[in-house]
Amino acid sequence: MILDSYDLPDGFDLDAEICIVGAGAVGIAVALSLIDSGQRVLLLEAGGFEPDPETQSLYAGQVDDGGLHPPPDHYRERRFGGSTTIWGGRTMPFDAIDFEPRPYVEHSGWPIGPESLRPFYAHATRLCEAGDHAFTIESAFDGPRRPMIDGFASDHFTTNTLERFSCPTDFGRRYRHKLEAAKDLRVLLHANVVSLIRSESGTAIRCLKVRTLRGTGGLVSAGRIVLALGGLETARLLLASQVGTRYDVVGRYYMCHLAGTIGTLRFSGPAASVWNGYDVADDGTYCRRRLALRPETQRELGIGNFVARLHHPRIPDPRHHNGILSALYLAKPLIPYEYRKRLHGNDAASFGIWVRHVINVVTDLPETLRFMLHFLRYRRLSERKFPSIVIRSKANYFSLDFHAEQVPDPASRVYLIDETDQLGMKRIGIDWRYGAKDVETVSRSLALLAEDIASSGVGRFDYDPASVEYEMTRYGAYGGHHIGTARMGCDPATSVVDTDCRVHEISNLYVAGSAVFPTSSQANPTLTAVALALRLATHLKEGDS
Repeated sequence: MILDSYDLPDGFDLDAEICIVGAGAVGIAVALSLIDSGQRVLLLEAGGFEPDPETQSLYAGQVDDGGLHPPPDHYRERRFGGSTTIWGGRTMPFDAIDFEPRPYVEHSGWPIGPESLRPFYAHATRLCEAGDHAFTIESAFDGPRRPMIDGFASDHFTTNTLERFSCPTDFGRRYRHKLEAAKDLRVLLHANVVSLIRSESGTAIRCLKVRTLRGTGGLVSAGRIVLALGGLETARLLLASQVGTRYDVVGRYYMCHLAGTIGTLRFSGPAASVWNGYDVADDGTYCRRRLALRPETQRELGIGNFVARLHHPRIPDPRHHNGILSALYLAKPLIPYEYRKRLHGNDAASFGIWVRHVINVVTDLPETLRFMLHFLRYRRLSERKFPSIVIRSKANYFSLDFHAEQVPDPASRVYLIDETDQLGMKRIGIDWRYGAKDVETVSRSLALLAEDIASSGVGRFDYDPASVEYEMTRYGAYGGHHIGTARMGCDPATSVVDTDCRVHEISNLYVAGSAVFPTSSQANPTLTAVALALRLATHLKEGDS
């Protein structure tokens, strides 16, 4: 059953055995797992089915350095389905090394190991509609596939691990009918939770205070409560309610990912010797290989996790003479902010630059038209969309797109500011920071890759080592990856939740999602967040509190 807070009388009082706050990928995954569990479940969502500017504005806040982090109301959606309504669908699990306490990565180490999530990853991959849980080329395909880079040999990097891509699946649209039909589950829209109210003993949450933008509201009581609000809003609610804040850990250790595009890769073989495109699984799932830093190399060098992909030349520079890339540049006003910033950056466009891009399109018109037809058919008109722009270079000429782990740092944080929103709730401030170890991870990985490409005799990777820090922060913190603000651990002095994702010292409050990750890995967080949510749902079904 799906209800709307706008249709309820002011002062409503609802109850459930389990209340889930937030209907994004994580909250919906928990809710789906609890269907037919014999427990009455209430799923609260702050938004409605469609985007609403007034609701979205509740996410607005302050950023200490706007050059390093996007505004808080970007890259996340306050509506049913959450940020899966705009995500790109990239999925991959964390690596085993990501869970380890590593002496060279301060504050690293999960209190659970990869074996704790292994039973839930396959189900999470299915929920994300990313096909089988097979993330190497050998496990995903029956027969041999063409090499990523013919002749490339490295003791430091692998080329056989995969990223798998969801449709991308909007969890709200995809699973709405199941939630609506569930007999013991209610969804309540436009229900903004503004406060967690403790019991008299202070060791449990007695009820949630809910408000709407129309000035009405009420209370929700539940035996157990799951916060599935994402890394920023979870910290905001806990801080505003002064829950879990005894040791000043909530909101700290805030991580995103370090990402950028750098250098020029020129391969010496024919174009057929390099494969930078997508492999398609039997079920139609798009998969893509990348260059992944081996765990033994990470330990040897004392650096974080790192992957890289073969990428097209930078779009704003018309010297690439590629009509497809220039068409993308000219279409910049039509591309959503979340992807426009990554594709184009903040480069100012002069009239002369614009003209040169037009010339590229005209002179490369047949190839540009073929691309546009492909994009229309496989991106716009397909349910399972072609994931991204992949340009086959006739000259074997690429740039390198990298994605790296960020070290957890307590000084990198989310905090409350004095300004309040329309509901009277304090807005957030963001002080995202990166450190020397982060720069070292990217710098040493790039240098090692350049050496391995050269020593393999397959080509050369040219880049300016002095530009690494600039390139990895050119677009700021990687947009929608909000990690670590309510981290998991055994010690309440250094963590917010325990191994069951329960807030320390609060018997009935749980946090689900990437907020609890102690480290960030190189991987996009969605798949692991959903797997961890499924693990939590199993714990809730067992009835432990």
